Amino acid sequence: MKIKSLEEIYLFSLPIKESEIIDFFLGASLKDEVLKIMPVQKQTHAGQRTRFKAFAAIGDYNGHVGLGVKCSKEVATAIRGAIILAKLSIVPMRRGYWRNKTGKPHTVPCKVTGCCGSVLVRLIPAPRGTGIVLPPVPKKLLMMAGIDDCYTSARGCTTTLGNFIKATFDAISKTYSYLTPDLWKETMFTKSPYQKFMTIL
Repeated sequence: MKIKSLEEIYLFSLPIKESEIIDFFLGASLKDEVLKIMPVQKQTHAGQRTRFKAFAAIGDYNGHVGLGVKCSKEVATAIRGAIILAKLSIVPMRRGYWRNKTGKPHTVPCKVTGCCGSVLVRLIPAPRGTGIVLPPVPKKLLMMAGIDDCYTSARGCTTTLGNFIKATFDAISKTYSYLTPDLWKETMFTKSPYQKFMTIL
């Protein structure tokens, strides 16, 4: 076994190509939930072809969350495919504090914005006890990431639930993009697994 944790995969930006990798590292702590199932139609020569689109979220309630979208002729196949894609798209979420740094991190570390289509979602740090101020479906994504308190602001056509969920996930994935001065630590440069195990590969 060469890679010991999921954080090593994120550190070297290695692609996760199999869902079993996530099962191995996170295993029993992972919880999945179907956010929405909607029928979509396509016009063909023989008439309309109806398929089902499933949105599934997966997370360990401790800083890891993923979102998967899958379209299929059958509902069960769409759900199964969405969960697999959610595992492959799992991202880490940085958590922080509001004002004083006491206890466990409970909110987003800074203001972050995500967008998809016309929908723009902004996550804003909130004091302890506020809860997550967001509609029920995208709220599940933040809960699965381990966020307890968060103010939000949304613009655009939020009734398009697919775009609303994707915009929220985009904002979550941007939390590691901001490096505040308190996180400026001395970098220990190590070789990438590709370089380290070049002879084996």
